Order: sequence, then C-alpha cells, then structure tokens
Amino acid sequence: MRTYLVVIDDSPESSLALRFAARRAARTGGGVIILAIIPPQDFVAFGGVQATIEAEAREHAEELVATAADAVKQEGVTAQNMIRSGKPAEVVREVIGASDEIAALVLATAASGAPGPLVAHFTGQDAGTLPCPVMLVPGGIDVARLDALS
Repeated sequence: MRTYLVVIDDSPESSLALRFAARRAARTGGGVIILAIIPPQDFVAFGGVQATIEAEAREHAEELVATAADAVKQEGVTAQNMIRSGKPAEVVREVIGASDEIAALVLATAASGAPGPLVAHFTGQDAGTLPCPVMLVPGGIDVARLDALS
C-alpha cells in the first residue's frame, strides 16, 4: 500500500502537509503514517522534574497525534499513529527505513523565513539519500489551491 509519512508538530504548516498527504492517500487508495517526535530533553538534575517534563511532552504528542488522526479520518483514510523520541531527522530516517510501504515523506515549508529543520535537513546535505521522495508543501499555500493539487 502506498503510505505517506507526515511529521506533525504545533506549526501551522504541519497541518497543511497532513491535509495534502491525507487527500493524496484517499485518491490513491493509500494510507498515512502520522509521526510525532519528542525531541531529546535537556538533562535536569532532579529525576522527578525530568520525568514530569518527559511525561508532559509525551502527553502533548499524544494529543497532536489524536487530532491529526481525526483530520485524516475525515478524508476517509485510516492513519497509523506513531510517537517516537529522539533527534527528529534520525527518527524520520529510522521510520522510513523500517517500512517498505512508505511512498513519500510529506513536509511543509514555513510560510516565510527559514524552512524548518526537517525541510532543511532532507533538502540540504541529505537530499537524495532517502529511499523515497520528499514532497514539500508550501506553507503559504491557500487551502483551496492545496485541495485542487491533491
């Protein structure tokens, strides 16, 4: 099955990438993997504080994934939800490496300014090293135009 991998976070552009991937999956009979990444936390000397920070980050990631899965479901597509911890680019590479079904990594650029760390990473020095295409959705695209293209 053709599966689109989307990394979600709190940015407005990640919802555009998710919408594009869900609509493409619906039209091609594919699926969507929703990936929320919990970045490594700075070490805190007090174990209880560290555990609380990590639990809050995981809870937030679970909320993001649940909201994203609802959005994908509205397009008639069932999503596979993943929450992983680690350095984002490494986590994405591991997830892609573990599945032959991933047809594309779908990311969205920021509407203005720097493109974002994953876009910069996978279109910079590591461009061409993934076993699947990277689809970039412009962060400033109008939703109607996005829908027409997907």
